[in-house]
Amino acid sequence: MSSAAENGEAAPGKQNEEKTYKKTASSAIKGAIQLGIGYTVGNLTSKPERDVLMQDFYVVESVFLPSEGSNLTPAHHYPDFRFKTYAPLAFRYFRELFGIKPDDYLYSICSEPLIELSNPGASGSLFFVTSDDEFIIKTVQHKEAEFLQKLLPGYYMNLNQNPRTLLPKFYGLYCMQSGGINIRIVVMNNVLPRSMRMHFTYDLKGSTYKRRASRKEREKSNPTFKDLDFLQDMHEGLYFDTETYNALMKTLQRDCRVLESFKIMDYSLLLGIHFLDHSLKEKEEETSQNVPDAKRPGMQKVLYSTAMESIQGPGKSGDGIITENPDTMGGIPAKSHRGEKLLLFMGIIDILQSYRLMKKLEHSWKALVYDGDTVSVHRPSFYADRFLKFMNSRVFKKIQALKASPSKKRCNSIAALKATSQEIVSSISQEWKDEKRDLLTEGQSFSSLDEEALGSRHRPDLVPSTPSLFEAASLATTISSSSLYVNEHYPHGRPTLYSNSKGLPSSSTFTLEEGTIYLTTEPNTLEVQDDNASVLDVYL
Repeated sequence: MSSAAENGEAAPGKQNEEKTYKKTASSAIKGAIQLGIGYTVGNLTSKPERDVLMQDFYVVESVFLPSEGSNLTPAHHYPDFRFKTYAPLAFRYFRELFGIKPDDYLYSICSEPLIELSNPGASGSLFFVTSDDEFIIKTVQHKEAEFLQKLLPGYYMNLNQNPRTLLPKFYGLYCMQSGGINIRIVVMNNVLPRSMRMHFTYDLKGSTYKRRASRKEREKSNPTFKDLDFLQDMHEGLYFDTETYNALMKTLQRDCRVLESFKIMDYSLLLGIHFLDHSLKEKEEETSQNVPDAKRPGMQKVLYSTAMESIQGPGKSGDGIITENPDTMGGIPAKSHRGEKLLLFMGIIDILQSYRLMKKLEHSWKALVYDGDTVSVHRPSFYADRFLKFMNSRVFKKIQALKASPSKKRCNSIAALKATSQEIVSSISQEWKDEKRDLLTEGQSFSSLDEEALGSRHRPDLVPSTPSLFEAASLATTISSSSLYVNEHYPHGRPTLYSNSKGLPSSSTFTLEEGTIYLTTEPNTLEVQDDNASVLDVYL
């Protein structure tokens, strides 16, 4: 789908210059769409529910609607036309999968006149949006409609496996025949809600060749920019929290692999950016001008249609990344490089372009003149990899956790020591007393005990076998906070704990390094003066 039509911009108010498509006035096309869909969907309700079969994807139903009416069709003031419906049972299943009831589908399309949207793209297609902002109706070429028909079985399989996707949701494929002219239309989900103002809209392909909005496009009130414009405006990218970023990239990767398997290329990511910081100032203006239907409920009715729903996995409706509410319209929360709060609306569009002979010739010709890797037309596998790389490295980025400075780390370590040491210090002191009493009784020096436990004073990486003292690597947090001092004159780069207990016949040094304590000892000639004065002085 062309990116331009979904930016929520209604067609300029030139009442005397009605648009035409294949020499047919847009008003006649809109009227025929509503009459045809109203008849076919209503007639479909009489058919019983059943499983979708392979032949259902290739069924085409046709009905003739004369202007004077008939026993089955109402009279109208448009030229006589024939209305065809492709794979009606298959598309009925797709609509049910997304929670669209037949009455809601008819009410959205047929109750109010369709709103025509402007089209700054080069395809020449017409775009209409329903009055409740739910559905986009686009005219497509014969080859695109034919390709969608061939795509339906694989599309059916993919939606069954994962209905939460950023790929377009197709709800119907129709054809209007009048005066020897065929006008094919497709009904899809609306990616960018018109009730939420998009301050920036981008059509991103991941290529750089001629990927800048034209001067004519920039003069519009709501222009659609391209890749080079994004790199200039948002050169630092858009930032998400870790969970949202991972969910978004996982969805994009899965969708790109599906498109690659169908040999689809030249698709785009339609990205709408809404600045929350600006929304308060514009709230009154948006309420008065942009809300098209006062009867429209705050939340969209179609399941999995919002950007946030599309990237969330199954079972996250209750504990999702963010709780949706009417104010966000299902937008994905993000931040700019300047810290501005954003809501993002996105979807993959223009997927009805397969890598056929004409596309291969187009890429070969452009590759002779320009860098072949920068042009948009490329083989599907390369196109998917380039698309994902561009989104991962240039557009979407993950907010990195701030690393604490050394001073903060030191403060945090001291706080941790103080918070957890009170529970263990009494038991440690008592066990040291017991060990000293046993050593004095047996006449064994503390220095020889160190040699036996460590094997060598040059091996500080060995931990003594005394289980009560060196019980775990977290012993650094079990030392009394009442005797904790910081030695700022220590010349080495790592913190060291000094044992200055008067009751020990040797001096022991405890070294902290990444949660592990290392012990080195030196014998001295201090005599035991007081058995009860076993206080552990610690220097950091």
